[in-house]
Order: sequence, then structure tokens, then C-alpha cells
Amino acid sequence: MVGNGFLPDVRNCKSILRMLIGGNLVDRAREIYGEMIRVGISPTVVTFNTLLDSFCKEGKVQEALDLLSEMQEKGCMPSDVTYNVLINGLSKVGKMDKAVELVTEMQIHGLAVSSYTYNPLIHGYCIGGNLRNAFKFFNEMISNGVSPTITTYNTLINGLCKKGRLEEARLQFDEILSNNLTPDIISFNSLIYGYCHEKKFEEAFWLFDELRRKHLRPTISTYNTLIYGLCQVGALEEAKRVMHEMVIGGCFPDTLTYTVLINGYCKAGDLIMARKFFDEMVGKGMHPNCYAYTTLIDGEIRLGSLHEAYGLLQKMVQDGFVPDSVAYASLIWGHCQKGELREARELFGEMKRRGLSPSIVTYTVLIHAHAAEGRLYMACRFFFEMIESGLSPDEITYTALINGLCKEGSIDQAYSLFYEMEGKGLSPDKYTYTMLMDENCNMGNWQEAIRLYAEMLGRGLEPDSCTHAVLFKRLRKDHKIHAIRVLVNEVLSSEMVAENFVRSDEWGDSSNHDYRNFLAAILMNKLNLMRVTFRLLASHWFECCSCINI
Repeated sequence: MVGNGFLPDVRNCKSILRMLIGGNLVDRAREIYGEMIRVGISPTVVTFNTLLDSFCKEGKVQEALDLLSEMQEKGCMPSDVTYNVLINGLSKVGKMDKAVELVTEMQIHGLAVSSYTYNPLIHGYCIGGNLRNAFKFFNEMISNGVSPTITTYNTLINGLCKKGRLEEARLQFDEILSNNLTPDIISFNSLIYGYCHEKKFEEAFWLFDELRRKHLRPTISTYNTLIYGLCQVGALEEAKRVMHEMVIGGCFPDTLTYTVLINGYCKAGDLIMARKFFDEMVGKGMHPNCYAYTTLIDGEIRLGSLHEAYGLLQKMVQDGFVPDSVAYASLIWGHCQKGELREARELFGEMKRRGLSPSIVTYTVLIHAHAAEGRLYMACRFFFEMIESGLSPDEITYTALINGLCKEGSIDQAYSLFYEMEGKGLSPDKYTYTMLMDENCNMGNWQEAIRLYAEMLGRGLEPDSCTHAVLFKRLRKDHKIHAIRVLVNEVLSSEMVAENFVRSDEWGDSSNHDYRNFLAAILMNKLNLMRVTFRLLASHWFECCSCINI
């Protein structure tokens, strides 16, 4: 047409651009725009808005901003629609400062702000977790005489629920009604999600019944949220009931529904039901996603079925999925549980060659397995490699390595790690203390063992039967009884003197040197052990105490 000397008018160009963009031929639309400029056709504000919208929908906000500048240079004044399109695009990609700047610019030019201006801003701040700014613009919206819409309230309710601020979310829900608006399915779904996330199922199911009383139809999202929440707390029969109700209501389970149920049953150790749902999903023509495969692989491994796990891994690859770091971590854990450390290391190497980053959990599993087998060189190698990769060991990692060092008698290195752990702000747990106490008892360091026990109690850590077994394991049964009696009756007495603990004629056979040292150590830590009585009576050694007349 242009080649024959005919120029289309701007109206025809706008129609062509809209058709191309509507048909997802955005690149071709931009070519047409370039041709318009080349032949001297001046785009209108509508032409620019059409192109700006296409840029923003693709997330190309910088190109959109460049086009805004070009628009202004050509003397075409942006409209409220222009700014609203840009504010929406910028808010979706989290460029909130620039979006706010455009709101100010819009107002300077005397353009009217509306819900189309504020709703994207509120949504952007809520998605980013900045509820303070979201409410700031909500209040500004009202101050400027702009009425909040159902979208405004839904955005705030969703943001509050994701932060666990359910009371405030419920207030916003009630405000919908007071402003003569009608809650929609999104309003209900957001609140149901919030209550399920906080495990408040009574409120969640009340809302579920309420939305149906208001003649709203539950969506797949409604049902999946309830099923997910129930599976998280192990209420699997109730989750199955909701799924059954879902089908009766004409809403059919999707891949997410089945994946959630598979995960729930795997966590409960019920692989029969997990496999049943997996097979049912495949039988209905659905394709399991990567998470469904990984969940079932992990479930099989937890039951020691490595062969079945590898079979699933093969199916996963055949379906076009690349095993992720979670799948590898599960397989590594499975081999470590069977003592197959060479296979675990091979998988770890393969995982890294595939460009997958091992997590703290993966490293800790390997450190624990090698330390437990006395392979301290390899355990330490994984420990330092973990740090070099930018990961920080947690309490479990340190405890695993401390355990290995204690078993090998490397008590000094174990203490170095213990103090390093504390220096990093990590708190040793009762297992860490029990391991150090065990090695000190083995070495006859009763004073240090009791000091550790007192420190553990001082930190509010509850000793268990394993802790007490370690503390008493080298004493003969009659000495265990006497030792507990001292702890029960005598430690609480401020008049007790040291010789009462160490005089052989009072406490019987003095040939057990460990026994005498143990009692002396108790006295030295007496003030820190004031609370030990009731803890011991609730412990593994209650049967010993029961034969003493206390």
C-alpha cells in the first residue's frame, strides 16, 4: 500500500496494531509502529497506550519508559490511561519507587487518579510483603476520594493472610460488606488460605460453608487449599473427604490435588495410599510434575525401598524431568542410611556435575554418615567444602561432627567446634551436651560431665533417658541408687559438707573410684543442680529411685 504511494490514516494503523497485539504478534506490531514513524504518520495517545500495554504485559518496563519519553518528545501528552498502564507494569515487576514517582507526575499534570492507579500500587507492595506502604496508599486513596473496589480489599486480605495477620484480614473482609460491596470467591479463598495456614480449620470450614450459602461456587483453589492444610497436620481422612466432596460438586482434582495428597501420605509413612493416588493421577491422563515424583521418591527411600526409588527416578527422566537437588538429597540420604557411603559420594559428585547446588541438609547428611562411621577425614572435608560454598553449618551439622570427634576420642577438637558453634550464635542442644558428657565420663572426668549437665539444665534443655544413661553408665547398680539418692535428698541441703560425699564408710564400697569422683563432682556443682530432682524422677532412672525410701 505504502509502496504504491498510499498512506493509511492513523485510525487504520491503530486497528492494525490492536489486531497484531491481540494475536500475540507483538514484534510485528512494533515493526508497523516503526514504519508509521518512518512514513510520517503521527501516533496518537491511543497508539502509544496500545504499545505501552504490550511492553508492560511482557515485563519490558524499561522499553515502556523509553516509549513514554519518546511520546513526550513528540508532543503527545500522556493520559491517565498511559500512566495507569505504566504504574501497573512497574508494580508487577516490583519497581515500586518508579511507580510512585509516576503517580506524583500524574498528579502534577492534573490527571485524575483512580482505583486503576492505586490498586496496582497496593498489589505491588502486598506482593513484596510491604504492608505498611500498601496501607499508606490505601489511606491516600480514600483521602483523595477514590472508593476502594473489591480488588482493593482482596489484595489487602491476601497480603495480610500471607503474613498471618488474620484478625486484620477479617476486619477488611467485614469492611467489604459495610461498604456495600459483595465478597467474591477470591475474598473467601484468601481468608480460607490464611486460616488453613494457621491451622484454624474450624474458621476455614465456616467460611467454606458461608461462601456456598452465598451461592458462590468453590474453585479448584478453594478445595486444594483445604486439602493442603489438612494434609499438613496429618488429617488425611478429612482431606480425602474434601476431595470426595469436590468431585460430587463437579470440581475435579488436578495435578496439584494429587501431589498434595501424595506428599501427605508419604509424610505419614503410608506408601500404599501415596502410590494409589500417584497411579490414579496417571490413570486419569495427568502428568505428574517434578514435585510429585520427588515426593514419592523420598517416601520410598524413607521406607528403605531404594530399588523402587530408582525406578521412579527413571520414569521421571523418561517424562522429561531433570532430577533436582531434592531428589538427589533423598537418594544420598537413602544410601547413607544403608551405610553405602561410596554410592552416596558418587551421587553427590553427579549432583554437582549437573550444576545443582547441595543444601545444608545434603552436606549435614554426608557429614553425619561419615562421622558416625569414623570417617572423620571425609566428614571434615564435607564440612569445610560446605563453608567454602557459602553455606553456614547449623546446630545439626556441628552436632554431627562433634559426635564423630567424641567417638574417636578427639575431645579437644570436639570442644573447639562446640565453642565455635556458640561463637556463631548457635545453641547446642541436649544431644550435643550428651555426646560431650559421654566422652568425659569415658575419660573419668566426672567434674566436667556434671558441669556440662548443670549448664544444660541452666539453658532450659530437658535431659532424657539417654542423657542419664550416659551420666550413670559406669557406676554399679547400687552406686547408681546411692548417686540418685544424693541428688534427690542431699544436693538440696545447704548443710551438706564435702566429706559426706566422699567418706567410704557412709557410702559403702570405696573401691569404685569413678563413684567417689562422681559424688565429689555433684557437690562442686550443687548450686547449679538445684532443679535436678524432679527431672531425674521423670527420667529413665525412676525405677532405681523407687526402691529408695525418700
